[in-house]
Amino acid sequence: MSWESLVRMWVAEGFVLGKGKNTPENVAEGNLMELIHRNMLEAFEYDELGRVNTCKMHDIMRELALSVAKEEKFGAANDYGEMIQMDKDVRRLSLCGWKASTPLKVKFPHLRTLVAHGMISSPTMLTSISTESSYLTVLELQDSDINEVPAFIGNLFNLRYIGLRRTNVKSLPESIEKLSYLHTLDIKQTQIEKLPRGIVKVKKLRHLLADRFADKKQSEFRYFIGVEAPKGLSSMEELQTLETVQASKDLAEQLKKLMQLRSIWIDNVSAADCADLFATLSMMPLLSRLLISARDVNETLCLQALDPIPVSTKLHRLIVRGKWAAGTLKMLPQLKTLVLKRMPDVKLLEIGDGALPCIEGLYIVSLVQLDKVPQGIESLVSLKRLWMLNLHRDFITLWKTSGMHHKMEHVSEIRV
Repeated sequence: MSWESLVRMWVAEGFVLGKGKNTPENVAEGNLMELIHRNMLEAFEYDELGRVNTCKMHDIMRELALSVAKEEKFGAANDYGEMIQMDKDVRRLSLCGWKASTPLKVKFPHLRTLVAHGMISSPTMLTSISTESSYLTVLELQDSDINEVPAFIGNLFNLRYIGLRRTNVKSLPESIEKLSYLHTLDIKQTQIEKLPRGIVKVKKLRHLLADRFADKKQSEFRYFIGVEAPKGLSSMEELQTLETVQASKDLAEQLKKLMQLRSIWIDNVSAADCADLFATLSMMPLLSRLLISARDVNETLCLQALDPIPVSTKLHRLIVRGKWAAGTLKMLPQLKTLVLKRMPDVKLLEIGDGALPCIEGLYIVSLVQLDKVPQGIESLVSLKRLWMLNLHRDFITLWKTSGMHHKMEHVSEIRV
């Protein structure tokens, strides 16, 4: 399970509260890392920065958790067709992996959380659950075979988390504006192109994740497309996550009031957008993740205006999709991790004298025309991790015959 989803569910459930200047999300992330350090959870997958991406529960801990869950009114239907404690007193219900062909007929008047990955198959089934569960706080339906959300969802006044990732939903009902306590709305990889006008009335929304796949094979440059920024976006001042929104003439102005943003992805960016947009992003003191995607493969993006304010030492991930203007890397002297990926026309890489003095991780992946060892790579004395994968078919032979393993002995992890 992704740590971000887990943290957001904990916050939605009210299991975690903020402490001082730390948001509930920060406290929850700290709790999660403590569980991992105590071996109660296991880190399953890491990102390029060595941070936990996904985690899982040890078998012994899972058995203990299951026994406690029965006492805590936790119901489940698993992939063996087994139903556990499926009665009207259930407060949390998991249907993950359930393959039974008959729909649930039990009513759950006390239900707080429904996690049903791929299990809800019709709006009728969803309406049946939601109309009987007025206290619902978490509704996680990712990968379910549904194409619409009933308007009744607006009556679930306690709802704080909605997960519709990878469903076929094409639009959200206007009634969603009534969900004044909603914290997380995850509609990534759905068919939704535009958000309801009333979404800006959901003032407590903290995490808005929205895009759609235009090309599921990811062979096209613009394979994912963000949603249009709603009018009045600037009023959603509690937003911490905004992924993905399309660039527009007034986007930079709207973002000026969103100073709580930690992560933002912006799609359809043109060269004309760069100056105003990057100047605004540079003023965000908490920004830690930024993705900028050009409107097409030929659009040249100038990052000259991207100059985070000194207190913003939190920016640890910058992803730029599209052409970089000349001199871009000179702006990033403190760069610790660089990922160069899916650049089919690149045949040569040159690392200038004194470049990348702080680099610790270098990932060069899927540059299929790269048939020469990057010039100056042995000068990266701070490098700890080097991946050079899916390059030209002759690259490995050239790497070995050039004695690069000997020249790169200071690098603790090398994958070629």
